[in-house]
Amino acid sequence: MNFYLDYQSSKPVDQRVIDAMLPYQHDTFGNPSSLHAVGDDATEVLEASRGAIGAFIGAEKDEIIFTSGATESNNLALIGYSFRNRDKGNHVVIAEIEHISIHNIAKYLEKNGFVISKVPVDQFGVVKIEKLAERITDKTILVSVGYANNEIGTVQNISQIGALCREKNIAFHTDAVAAEGLLSIDTNKDNIDLMTLSSNDIYGPKGLGALYVRKGIRINPLIIGGGQERGLRSGTENIPAIAGMKKAAEIIQNEMPEETKRFQQYRDKIINEVLSKVPRCYLNGHPTKRLPNNAHFRFDGVEGESLLLSFKEKKIAVSTGSACSSKTLEPSHTLIALGLLHEEAHGSLEITLGRFNQEADVDALLAVLPEIVKRLRRLSPLYKEEV
Repeated sequence: MNFYLDYQSSKPVDQRVIDAMLPYQHDTFGNPSSLHAVGDDATEVLEASRGAIGAFIGAEKDEIIFTSGATESNNLALIGYSFRNRDKGNHVVIAEIEHISIHNIAKYLEKNGFVISKVPVDQFGVVKIEKLAERITDKTILVSVGYANNEIGTVQNISQIGALCREKNIAFHTDAVAAEGLLSIDTNKDNIDLMTLSSNDIYGPKGLGALYVRKGIRINPLIIGGGQERGLRSGTENIPAIAGMKKAAEIIQNEMPEETKRFQQYRDKIINEVLSKVPRCYLNGHPTKRLPNNAHFRFDGVEGESLLLSFKEKKIAVSTGSACSSKTLEPSHTLIALGLLHEEAHGSLEITLGRFNQEADVDALLAVLPEIVKRLRRLSPLYKEEV
């Protein structure tokens, strides 16, 4: 039996979502750009889906642009906005613990004449508002801070950041992928101008995302073609996937209160037992302002990769951090930003819960974790027991 506790990296598609998608694979297969009745049916699905995603985050349907996923949405938001508004300034501010896609987009912007400033976080991963305010200049046109961190689970003070940006007349983008479906999001209350969403992160199909663009915000398209999605994202819309994301959003709106309550119970059980049973173990991220499904630890004298391989032998899937940056041996930039040493950052373990977890999954993890850490420490020449 396999135990899956890595929901942040990928989620299964809910069967109810698959059922909702099937008719648009064969029966209702039209192109929404076509002017005949079959095309009209597809357009109806497209606009209904846009409305459902908008309602999910407190937005209007015309403010939703469908993309191929969160990475494209981040690119469209940062590059599209920066290039469109270059006449107003060339300064963009991001947080030090942003997702790797945001960091790499920032590097691209730097190569194209933009100035990037990074805002530090405290030891729990919370963006320092006063430091953000200090970095804003008369050339600043955009601020990008993730709603919640995808590794350590810390939730940011988004409404405060949004209010500061609105006061300074600066566009505010947030990558909400880690938070969607786990926290209630209201783009108006939080003064958000651009927001990145992912279909799979709410148990919808992979290969689809969305970008919220507040009315009045102007961005340049990155993909040029037939002018679909208000001219901001050309290419025939993926109607089956879009219908699936619609269904996923509707399900999660109804089930999120009970679902997140269950996650939080499992999360707290994991955190309390691990911290009490494993010596020299520490919780990464904020102790209370964290995602309800996230538990992230570091262990003295243990390598994260060894932890993963040990859990793999037990048929338990966990992570050491973002799957999107796992191809490098460098320690997590998020953990380094918290002030951890490289050797501390390397000994991390990320556990993320999801819809199909049961308490048996949690118990299976807790049954083997202390002994795995103990065994790896015995093998480590760097670990010495405290006297």
